[in-house]
Amino acid sequence: MAKGLHFLLPLFVFTLLLSETHAAYTHDLVRSSCVHASYPNICLRTLSTYGSSASTPRDLAQLAVRVSLAKVRRGSVFLSQLTVRGRRARRALSDCVEQMGDAMDELSSTLSDLQHLRRGGDFRWQMSNAETWVSAALTNEDTCLDGFQEVGVNVRADVRRRITNVARVTSNALYLINLLDESP
Repeated sequence: MAKGLHFLLPLFVFTLLLSETHAAYTHDLVRSSCVHASYPNICLRTLSTYGSSASTPRDLAQLAVRVSLAKVRRGSVFLSQLTVRGRRARRALSDCVEQMGDAMDELSSTLSDLQHLRRGGDFRWQMSNAETWVSAALTNEDTCLDGFQEVGVNVRADVRRRITNVARVTSNALYLINLLDESP
């Protein structure tokens, strides 16, 4: 029986080395891509967790948009569960929930554009669309914060902290999308 299994050990070692090489490449891809992002520590932290599924800059950009979309969804749930007092605060909260919904739609459109991105005649058009959608999502996140300028300090600080984090993740996604323009 031991003689029959001796060929499995080299196969196992080869498979292990191959998977470690892929993991190292993926980690290098995340690290080298995030190093010049607007928020490199956030970029590294959010994408390193999922980075093993990204083997190309395009995969990484799509992953960044998916992470951003998940953050926007969680932010939207958080906002919809907040209770605030005062007409102005309720209106700001309602507007912010709507803007987060718009940001989710825009990030979904970005993801769709990236999934269909192909080099060639339509590449510039597709890149422009993806960049525009994610920029619009960023604008909605920023506008959400603007609505809380005149609201109570406690609500504003909590919302600002959460939405600012969402916006930073989205900003990094935009950066990674912009890198696709520079990659071969």
